[in-house]
Order: sequence, then C-alpha cells, then structure tokens
Amino acid sequence: MKKVTRFFWFCSGAHIGTLKKYPIEHNKFVGVGATIFFTALFASLSGGYAMYFVFSGNPFAVIFAILFGLIWGTAIFNMDRYIVSSINKQGSVNSQILQATPRILLAIMIGIVISRPLELKIFDKEIRQKLKTAYLKGQRTKIDTLQKTYQQKYAQELGKNNDLKQEKDSLEKDINRSRFLLNQEVFGDKTNQTSGIVGYGTYAKQKADVLKEKEDRLKTVTADLDKMDQYLSDRKDYEGVNGTRLFTETQLDSLANVAGFADRNWALGQLSYNNKGTRDLDTYLAIAFIGYLFILFECLPVFVKLMSPRGPYDKALAKIAEANTYAAEKDRERDMLVTDKTYAHSVDVEFENRKQIITAQAAYDLEHQTYD
Repeated sequence: MKKVTRFFWFCSGAHIGTLKKYPIEHNKFVGVGATIFFTALFASLSGGYAMYFVFSGNPFAVIFAILFGLIWGTAIFNMDRYIVSSINKQGSVNSQILQATPRILLAIMIGIVISRPLELKIFDKEIRQKLKTAYLKGQRTKIDTLQKTYQQKYAQELGKNNDLKQEKDSLEKDINRSRFLLNQEVFGDKTNQTSGIVGYGTYAKQKADVLKEKEDRLKTVTADLDKMDQYLSDRKDYEGVNGTRLFTETQLDSLANVAGFADRNWALGQLSYNNKGTRDLDTYLAIAFIGYLFILFECLPVFVKLMSPRGPYDKALAKIAEANTYAAEKDRERDMLVTDKTYAHSVDVEFENRKQIITAQAAYDLEHQTYD
C-alpha cells in the first residue's frame, strides 16, 4: 500500500518530501492522483480504440493501437498532472477560479476527446444497424440515379423500343383475330365479315394474304425489337445499371464491420434522431450523459483542488517556494557582484597593459632620438 500511495502522490503532482510530513493531507492527494491516473487509463483505451479503427484491416492494427494508446494516455496523464499541480492556493478564491478557468476549459476538451471513442464502443450495436440502414439507402439512391441517367441518355432509343412493343402487341392481337376470321370463312360461318361460302375461295385467299402480311410484319418487328433490347441491355451494362444491385444482409454486415471512424462517428450522431428527422430525447440524453460523465471525471481533480481549503501542505509548499525564490534572488545578486568584480579587474589589466606599451614606446623614441 505504501508503494501504491506514493504512486498516486506522484500522479497528483505533489512534492512527496513535503507531503510526507503532513499525514492529514495524504488521503486527499491519493484521491486526486487516482483520479488523474484512471483518467489517463480511460484516455489510453479511448485513443487505442480510435486508432484501431483507423488501421482496421491492417495486420499491425493491434500493435499500432496499443502504441498510440500508451502514447496518448501518457500525454493526457502529463497534461492532467500539470493542470492540477499548477493551481496556486496562495491567492483569493476569485484569483484561484480565474487561474483555473483555462485549465477547466482544457479539461473539458480533453473529456470530450476521451469520451467519443468510448461512446462509439458502447453504442456499437446501434451504430452498426444505423450504418446498414444508411448503406442500403445510399445504394437505393445510387440505383435510382443510374436509372434516371440511363433513361435520360437513351430516351430516344427507349421510346422507339416502346413503340415496337406496342406494335408487336397490336399485331399479335390482329393476327389472332385475322386467323379466326379466316377459319370462319373456310368453314362457311356467315357473319358480317365473312361470305358464308364453304371452302378456300376468293374471300378466304384475301383473308389469308392479309394474315400473311401481318405475320411478316410481326417477324420484322420482333427482329427489330430483339436488336433494340440487346442494344439497350448492352448500354445498361456499360452504364452500370445491370451491375448495380441492392446489398444483401451479408454484404451489409461486411460493410458495417470495415466502417471507418468517420462513418461510425456520423452514425453515432444520427442515433439522436428518429426516422422522422426529429430528436430522439432518450437516445440523445443517453449519449450526452456519457460525455458529461467523462468531462466531469476529467475536471474533478481541478474542482477538488479548488474546493479544498488551504492546508498545511499548501502553506509549507508556499514557504518552500518563497525560500527558493529568495535563494534565487541572492544567487543572482552574487553572480552580478562577481561579474562586476571581474569586469573591474579586466579594466585594470587592460589599463596596465596600455601603460606598459606607452612607456616602452617612449623609451624607444628617447633612445633613437636624433639631433639636428
């Protein structure tokens, strides 16, 4: 337990040598340090999970996720530790709040970043279903767009094909009707369109010729229709209309499994809305409260530091800081004094050197002086 306690003291950013002298403060800093540690742990899991989806499908995805999770958790740990340890308890309440405000804003941002990947994992089942629905809807839209483009591009050919179908249907009806009349004429059935004479006479030959013309025309129309159908089918293949189908359930499951972080994040946001486009309050609150929980968890060490009264540890730490500041000032003054003495000594040395040079020059001139 002593090792665990010292570890959480280290996590809280406390000066362990000073803190050990005040047992009444031990539990408070153990709690602060534990909060910072578990926040970093959640950050590590969150960052690793996010990175796993970034490299999803890569054989080294797990290794990348573990490495990034450790780095991200360490960064958040160091930042939280600095945020808490940098709050000064020496000023008034207002000055402490003002000092902590940017740190609280930073903690809120960290809480949001940490909570999002974990929300994606918590609502994984709902996200998959939302993604499958979105992919299926997108595929329907794609098919409708291809069909519309195809119909607009080949409107003339489609119109001609439709005319051929109508003519073929009309010819088939006329041929059946003409064949029935020919049979009536041959068997001598008297109607307003037959002569009533039995046998294959003149009227029967006329009706047979009309039937033959219609049958020949039907063959021509059928051949043209087959060619047009083949042409339009080839055009559908070329435009991608025939090759585009709605996703099966297996395909939708596969797409949902390989969905990236951006798609899953979008789906999580869409869970807050129902099919009518209005906000689903229950789902929205469930997602929001998870985010609020992590934000509160991230801000908790700062709030604890702000709400806790100034204890003996804080007073002792202030005295140590004051003593260190005083010692630093004395060291600076001593360094300046030493610098001044060094400067004065260097001036004296330079003066002596210049004096010796001038004296030597004067002696030289005196020795070599010439008289007129």
